[in-house]
Amino acid sequence: MNAPSPVQRKGSLLRTIRAVAWSFVGMRKGSEYAQDVEKLNPVHIIVVGLIAVFLLVIGLIALVNFIV
Repeated sequence: MNAPSPVQRKGSLLRTIRAVAWSFVGMRKGSEYAQDVEKLNPVHIIVVGLIAVFLLVIGLIALVNFIV
């Protein structure tokens, strides 16, 4: 039996970063979300999301240290 091959999703790094940034804000058009689901690789989204969370936490720590 031939197993179906996994779907190759090719999305640009910029598109992945934009999708993650919009998810942080919480505003996204349904049509753009559907395009992201079709084109973006979930592993890339997870990696970019973790990097974004890390940068957000570092930025908040730096802001608090600057204010205090």
